[in-house]
Amino acid sequence: MNRQTVKKITVAALLATCFTGTICAQELPVNKGPYQATDESLKQYQYPEWFRDAKFGIWAHWGPQAVPRQGDWYARKMYEEGDKDYQDHLTRYGHPSKFGYKDIIPLWKAQKWDPEKLMALYKKAGAKYFVSMGSHHDNFFLWNSKIHKWNSVNMGPHKDVVGIWQKAAKKNGLYFGVSEHLAASYTWFQAAHGADQKGEFKGVPYDGNDPQYQDLYHTKAAPGDNDWLTTNPEWMKEWYSDVKELVDNYHPDLLYSDSKLPFDNVGRSMLANFYNGNLDYNHGKLTAVYNCKEPSQGKWAEDLERGVQDSISPYPWQTDTSIGDWFYSTGQKYKTSTEILQMLVDIVSKNGNLLINIVQTPEGDLEPDMLKTLDEIGKWIAANGDGVYGTRPWTIFGEKPADATVIKAGNFNEGKIKYSDKDIRFTTKGNNLYAFCLDKPQGDLSIKSLGKNGRLNNKKIVSIKMLGSNEAVKWQQDGDALVIKRPAHLPDWKVLGFAIALN
Repeated sequence: MNRQTVKKITVAALLATCFTGTICAQELPVNKGPYQATDESLKQYQYPEWFRDAKFGIWAHWGPQAVPRQGDWYARKMYEEGDKDYQDHLTRYGHPSKFGYKDIIPLWKAQKWDPEKLMALYKKAGAKYFVSMGSHHDNFFLWNSKIHKWNSVNMGPHKDVVGIWQKAAKKNGLYFGVSEHLAASYTWFQAAHGADQKGEFKGVPYDGNDPQYQDLYHTKAAPGDNDWLTTNPEWMKEWYSDVKELVDNYHPDLLYSDSKLPFDNVGRSMLANFYNGNLDYNHGKLTAVYNCKEPSQGKWAEDLERGVQDSISPYPWQTDTSIGDWFYSTGQKYKTSTEILQMLVDIVSKNGNLLINIVQTPEGDLEPDMLKTLDEIGKWIAANGDGVYGTRPWTIFGEKPADATVIKAGNFNEGKIKYSDKDIRFTTKGNNLYAFCLDKPQGDLSIKSLGKNGRLNNKKIVSIKMLGSNEAVKWQQDGDALVIKRPAHLPDWKVLGFAIALN
C-alpha cells in the first residue's frame, strides 16, 4: 500500500479539520486511557523512575545517509547546488536528476552490523537505555511499515532495524527508545524538488519532482511553507499516522522528536496516544518518556541538542549529542572519553540524562578509536557509577572557577564549555553526597560549599572515599572549605569522584 492510498484512508476514516482550519484533537485516533490531548491532562504525567535513575543512554543515529561517508544531512545537501555534498554526489554518483537519494538507499547494506555484539558493548560501557533511529528527515523508515515502501525491510539491508535493535536491547536489560525526525522532513526535503540554476544541467528537475517518488520526497510545499515545521494540515495528519504506527507496533519506552512538540493539537494527540498505549502495554505501569526541544512544564522530558542546562532543572531533562558527526564522516574528530564523562557528570548534577550517538560506519560496525573510547567510559563507570546511577541533584549543582565563562542554558552550547579541576559537581543518594572533580587536581581539592561555616550542608561528614580506589583519603573541614588532600595515586581517568558519607 503506497503513501497516497494510506493518506486517503487516513483522511477519510480517521482525521478531520475543524471549521477554524486547525485540526481537531478529538477526531484523531488516540489510544484509550487517562491522557487526553490537552496541556492540563498531560500535566498529570509522572516521570518513570527508570529514566530518572538511568542517566546514560546510547543512540544509533544511523541509516542510508551514512553511505556517502559525508556526515549529516546528505539527503538534502546533495540537492543544494554548490554544496560540497552536491559536488561529491555529482562526482561519485552523477547528477541528482538521474541518480538521486532514492538510488543511495539501496546501497545501504549494513553487512557488518552485529546488534547483539554492539548492545553488549554499550551495556558494558554503562548505558542504561538505547535509542534507535526510527526515521531521519530523509523519510526512510527503519521499521517494518505498511505506510510506504521506503523502509529497511523492503530495501537496503532488508531488515527490521528498529525491531532487531529492540530485541537486542531488551535481551541486555536496557530500556528501548526510538527517534523520529519526520515532522521536519516535509520542508527539509524540499530541495529535492529543485533544479540547477546554472551549468550543464541548468533547469533540469531533480528526481524529487518525479510523481512516482513523491511518497519518499513528499509533494512540493506551498509558497512560504519553509519553516522547520510545516504549516500544511494534511502533512501534520500524515506525520501523526507515521508516529502512531511506530509506537503502537513497537511500544518503545522512549520517543524522541527532533523539534518542539509538533503541530499543537496533533502533537498533544500523539503524546496522549503514546502515553496511553504505553500504560496499556505495560499493564498500568507507565514507562513512557517523551523528548522534544521545548520546556516541558512536567509534560515530558525536555531535550537540549548538543547543549546543557546552566542550573538544576525542576524537571528531568536530557542532552542529546554525538561523539562525532551525526552520521559517519570520513576523517571526523571524535569526543574523548574525558569530554564525554565531564558532560555526563555536569548534566546529572543538574537533574539530566546524557544520550550520546555512537557513530556507526555505513556497514554497521565501529572504528577502533570508537571502541577504545567506549572501553574507557566503561572502566570509569564501573568505578564511579554509584555517584551517577540512581542519584538526585543536591542543594546546588556544584562549584565553578571564578573566571568560568558564563554559559546560558540552551541548544548547541557544548562547544563553549571548558571544564577544569576547579569545576566540582554534586550528586546525592541515601546518606552519601558525591563530589566530582572534572579534571585531575594539581594540588589539594578545596570544596567551599562544604566548609564548616557553610549553610548548604547541615550534616556531619563521617568519611570520604575516592571512587575506584582503596587508598585512604586524608581530609580536613575548615571554616571556609572542605579540603581533600591530593591522593598519592590517582586513577587513569581525569574525572575524579569522591563519596562523602554524611550523618
